[in-house]
Amino acid sequence: MRLREQNAALIIIDMQKGFNDENYWGGNRNNKDAELKIAEILEKWRFLKLPIFHIVHSSIHLNSKLHESNPGFEIKDEVKPMEGETVIVKNVNSAFIGTDLKERLDNQKINKLVFVGLTSNHCVSTTARMAANLGFDNLVISDATATFDRIGINGENFDSELIHQISLASLNNEFAQIVNTEKLFDLV
Repeated sequence: MRLREQNAALIIIDMQKGFNDENYWGGNRNNKDAELKIAEILEKWRFLKLPIFHIVHSSIHLNSKLHESNPGFEIKDEVKPMEGETVIVKNVNSAFIGTDLKERLDNQKINKLVFVGLTSNHCVSTTARMAANLGFDNLVISDATATFDRIGINGENFDSELIHQISLASLNNEFAQIVNTEKLFDLV
């Protein structure tokens, strides 16, 4: 059955301007064209009139780029919500904690979720894992997600692409099916 027949919801996670400051987050972001891929997916979802949920992170830390008082809190222009599209604000890594996301999905009888956004190893991964534990069937789009370099516990630098690939491998076939945008469009 095609995704459009399953009323699959697009979940766009943390596509906020604060992530434009790469150095703040660890530098060397992979998938530099993730915004373009997400914009293409968003356009397809809008055309098919499928459910769309924009998730926004509101940091509790005043100096965070994602605190609501900072310009970085704003959603990136490429993927700005249109009137009538749902925007859910979260304060932790999972879009299900402290929000009504699950209730909204349940009320619309949605059980198929498509995840895109930032970052693959934090909020995308956490939300996809929790969604699977709640019984949702998930896709994570590999080229429409991205992350940054990370410093290891012994001070070593881990490349963003390695972090991204390990994060996706950890999700694959347990918490989500991992596909790229081209494969997603074949499924929709």
